[in-house]
Amino acid sequence: MDPDDVTIREQNFHSQVREYIICFLLFTILYTISYFIITKYKRKPDDHEDEDAIVNRISLFLCTFTLAVSAGAVLLLPFSIISNEILLSFPQTYYIQWLNGSLIRGLWNLVSLFSNLSLFVLMPFAYFFLESEGFAGSKKGIKARILETLVMLILLGLLILGIVWVASALIDNDAASMESLYDLWEFYLPYLYSCISLMGGLLLLLCTPVGLSRMFTVMGQLLVKPTILEDLDEQIYCVGLQEEALKRRFNGAYMTSYLKYNSEDLEQELDRVRSKKSKLERRKKASAWERNLVYPVVMLILLAGTTFSVLLVAFNILALLVDETAMPKGSQELGLGKASLSAFGIVGAAIEIILIFYLMVSSVVGFYSLRFFADLAPTKDDTTMTKIIGNCVSILVLSSALPVMSRTLGITRFDLLGDFGRFNWLGNFYIVVSYNLLFAVVTTLCLIKKFTSAVRGELLQALGLNNLHLSNRTQDTEKVLHSANGHQKSF
Repeated sequence: MDPDDVTIREQNFHSQVREYIICFLLFTILYTISYFIITKYKRKPDDHEDEDAIVNRISLFLCTFTLAVSAGAVLLLPFSIISNEILLSFPQTYYIQWLNGSLIRGLWNLVSLFSNLSLFVLMPFAYFFLESEGFAGSKKGIKARILETLVMLILLGLLILGIVWVASALIDNDAASMESLYDLWEFYLPYLYSCISLMGGLLLLLCTPVGLSRMFTVMGQLLVKPTILEDLDEQIYCVGLQEEALKRRFNGAYMTSYLKYNSEDLEQELDRVRSKKSKLERRKKASAWERNLVYPVVMLILLAGTTFSVLLVAFNILALLVDETAMPKGSQELGLGKASLSAFGIVGAAIEIILIFYLMVSSVVGFYSLRFFADLAPTKDDTTMTKIIGNCVSILVLSSALPVMSRTLGITRFDLLGDFGRFNWLGNFYIVVSYNLLFAVVTTLCLIKKFTSAVRGELLQALGLNNLHLSNRTQDTEKVLHSANGHQKSF
């Protein structure tokens, strides 16, 4: 055997081992972070060990795996863009030779594989495993629950395959398509994952514009707003009076004859008043630069990021109309380190990465802001495993569709790798253009509505007219509070 062939084989072997080690270390880091995140929200279990505790622990590990895969899907494009720019800046550096196209392609393939595994196997298994009790007449225990779960998974798989078979036959009923219907691995699974990706893309299209407008409210709650035409001392004093009145009513010191609250309503109202008081005290203690500089700068950054995203989508629509190479497509050959993906070099690449993370955070915020998914929002130390499974599936669908959405909207020019570039709908010109148009129009409308309502609310608050829009219950509550303090009597 030629010594050169042995050397090449050894190099390939060491390269593959190095890639496996890097992938394992990256996944271990993501798994550890995901575990701490889930345990922060998971409801604390009982101390005693029983069958349900074992089932919950197994479901916890499966949910942690799914959340780690979701984080990997979010990091795919940023990691690939950073790798391209590093190799372009330092092409001959020995210490970054491990950062190559084979590693990037392997990461894309692993994330795609684990996404399918989590979505179609692990998460259904975790849900059915939690809900299972064993078949009637069988001996109770873990084995009986596993058997029932496997039977439910098989039935669910047959149902999904039947639906996909019928849908494919109705959409495309030529001879070639009918023959491909019997190919499970090469047709069924890619087609099914393509449908899931399209659903995730539509969900992102619904959640991201809402989240982009909602981000201003969320950051406004986290930061200290400037004090304009407001007397914080007077507001704190009034809220303190309300708190004292509610405490006396809660203890039974004062009771009105025309309005009676039960203890739960009074407790909720007291918590709301205390929360409002703590926010006012925080605003009062904040420094001048925090009130007058940080808040406007953060709002301007959010506005600039949202505006820049809409402009990129608008330019991408024009590019799609005049140049067919702007269509999102998959790539089998990865030219990593040959050319920059942005006309502005490393600065443009950094902006692309920031926008990708910004869109992901906005989509998650928008997802939990929708009424249909609001009840799915996790609560610290009080979230059931069933709700955690629902959250993990939702985050996985959103994160798996993020690379496709970023490429479809023209946020980045990095071609999709692996199964992410095999989706059939990516080659449809009308779907891609409609997706871009809907994103630009809906985002613009959400921002216009957000800012007009915010300006209207601030003007009403500054003029003291915001009290005219109080509900009847709020007015009745204020009457009770005044009566309890002795400032006003109601008959």
